Amino acid sequence: MKFIYPAVIRKNDMGTYDAFFPDLECCQASGDTLEEAVDKANEAAYDWLYVELMEDEGVLPAVSDPEDMELMEGDVVRNIAVNIRFTEGWDE
Repeated sequence: MKFIYPAVIRKNDMGTYDAFFPDLECCQASGDTLEEAVDKANEAAYDWLYVELMEDEGVLPAVSDPEDMELMEGDVVRNIAVNIRFTEGWDE
């Protein structure tokens, strides 16, 4: 299944980038460059979504429209796509 959530990426005072997902509580990432922050955000979203979906009653939050987000000047919004494959009978 493919899931797409917007991430807000913001340059911090140290010149690196912080990413967060307004829809995924406590799902954050950071990177030295914008590209690295996007990659780390993808990993964080995958982990967050996977854990939520593996719970008995895993319910995913609605996806925010970037136009409805309160953004700061310089913020970058990127849609992060996560593919999660479910295989019947598979155990870790």
